[in-house]
Amino acid sequence: MREIAVVAFAQTRHSAVDEGQSEAELILPPLEEVRAATGLRRFGFTCSGSCDYLAGAPFSFVSALDALGAWPPISESHVEMDAAWALYEAWVRLQHGDVDSALVYGFGKSSQGDLREIMTLQLDPYYLAPLGLDQVSFAALQASATGAGRAELDEIVRRSRADGRANPYALDLPDPAGEEAEVAPLRPYDIAPITDGAAAVVLAAGDLARELCERPAWITGIAHRIEPHYLGMRDLARSTSAADAARAAGVGKGDVDVAELHVQFSHEEIVLREALELPEGTRVNPSGGPLAANPVMATGLIRIGEAAGRIMDGTAGRALGHATSGPCLQHNLVTVMEA
Repeated sequence: MREIAVVAFAQTRHSAVDEGQSEAELILPPLEEVRAATGLRRFGFTCSGSCDYLAGAPFSFVSALDALGAWPPISESHVEMDAAWALYEAWVRLQHGDVDSALVYGFGKSSQGDLREIMTLQLDPYYLAPLGLDQVSFAALQASATGAGRAELDEIVRRSRADGRANPYALDLPDPAGEEAEVAPLRPYDIAPITDGAAAVVLAAGDLARELCERPAWITGIAHRIEPHYLGMRDLARSTSAADAARAAGVGKGDVDVAELHVQFSHEEIVLREALELPEGTRVNPSGGPLAANPVMATGLIRIGEAAGRIMDGTAGRALGHATSGPCLQHNLVTVMEA
């Protein structure tokens, strides 16, 4: 296996409302930032993650390519999901050995529509959609299955929002207050906020990574696993796929200083801590995590970027980035990075 590392990461200052930018305008600043950080203008491979349902147009990722420029030609791919999986594709592509660098980016503007309705149509247009279930209803079922108490959930939200207020890229959200349930037992602040934003990551292999970055975040393990879509076939209080991905990525082979988890609902942190078997001393979501900013289709990539950033700035020696997709933590990707 080739040595591959994250050598640059950038993200937008996320917004809770539509600020009138197109997808290309949204992604351009992070792209320019990682180009400036690495000195690279061209990359061996480019891969992006986005969602046509969010944009309301087919092949919406093509218009976003305007941010990259039409010349010279590039080798490019796209995943219709969170850009964390675009990073996985880029990692696999770099393993082929004929290119040494890859640009990965993701973007989403969930302020443009009703996210609960959009995600229902995207996730399950045939089987469960007639029941009227959306991702919040699914999550409420899982929250009930975990048996988590209100005090524990409130503390997760309080810590996440406080860390988010210290993060210049996250939303400035107040501490949770006693709001009525959105879908019991979840209250509005248990749910990741509507957010527009984008992010970019540069991967590099071997000696090029050492040239581009003083302290690269080497990917020592990466894996993703998936469970059945139908909720009746799963134990919602646990995440088997997250546990399997963690074992495959080698999470348990050493201490984890920082874990950035793709927690879109407060109770998911409890489920993921157990599934990933995180040590007691691991700091979870010091960036505030998705409960402080949730630019759909870039959120998982940001978890990997934030974790890598802790290694690159010297505040962590071993970090974990996690991304999820599908209802109730159905599909999970785990990335382990080391100095």
